[in-house]
Amino acid sequence: MRNRLKEIVVISGKGGTGKTSIAASFAILGGEDVVLADCDVDAADMHLLMAPEILLEEAFFSGAIAKIDPALCTGCGLCDEACRFDAINEQDGKYVIDPLNCEGCGYCPRVCPENAISMLDANVGDWYKSKTRMGTPMVHAKLGVGADNSGKLVSKVKEEAKQLAKTEERPFLLVDGPPGVGCPVVASLAGADYVVIVIEPTVSGIHDLKRVQELIAKFRINSGCIINKFDINHEVTSDIKAFIADAGIDHIADIPYDTAFTEAMTIGRTIVEHSPDGIGKYLSESWVKIKQLIQLESEKI
Repeated sequence: MRNRLKEIVVISGKGGTGKTSIAASFAILGGEDVVLADCDVDAADMHLLMAPEILLEEAFFSGAIAKIDPALCTGCGLCDEACRFDAINEQDGKYVIDPLNCEGCGYCPRVCPENAISMLDANVGDWYKSKTRMGTPMVHAKLGVGADNSGKLVSKVKEEAKQLAKTEERPFLLVDGPPGVGCPVVASLAGADYVVIVIEPTVSGIHDLKRVQELIAKFRINSGCIINKFDINHEVTSDIKAFIADAGIDHIADIPYDTAFTEAMTIGRTIVEHSPDGIGKYLSESWVKIKQLIQLESEKI
């Protein structure tokens, strides 16, 4: 009997912790066992390391946006008076919609006496199925400028990636989640089997860790912590270790500060490719440990 698909989500309390670099390294290490999903749709940058070849591209529609038919608009201005988002402006005696300000509330069509305003499905971005430079399947997306509903776009990316992993019978869905604790993060966590938290030992970092842990606890998902640049502040690193021990979070690895992280990014490579016998070995060991932890949890079920 084939093992059930395991979903691993890599997140952080804020951007800039090395989350995406670490997730990309896991994708390299996972090889043919992995389908990769970049769910950081607000600031997608996994492609910089994975160099994906796009095989399928589709527009993503979510919510609504108003549109005024200039042939029917008489310039009465009732829509402008009703709008509370400054999304309607006068131009040459007619009124037009500013798409960046329109919230899609649907109130302006109700007050238009000429039925000149309609509500259209809003194109908030695009999503893609791709093949990375290593041949790994990758599902990713790009949210439009000023667009909303990134949580729904994250759900779409995960849904497509999960289906692809099942179709190709790959044992792991590896998700690069968004930073923070907002709606996109909630969407990325839904259905996860294990969460990897990447953190740096700073005062704000431990605060972010506590917020992330509180969110993960609500989902009742097992989690582990990678402390990146652990040696830049040994006191805070000790505080982090004490916190994760009390919270029941697995301690996966301490990764020392190394300029190889930056060097790898500048040449478009992962740490495990650029420095396999140096700092990359910490991530290789981390990937092995994560798979072992997931297997142990599966045996308890």
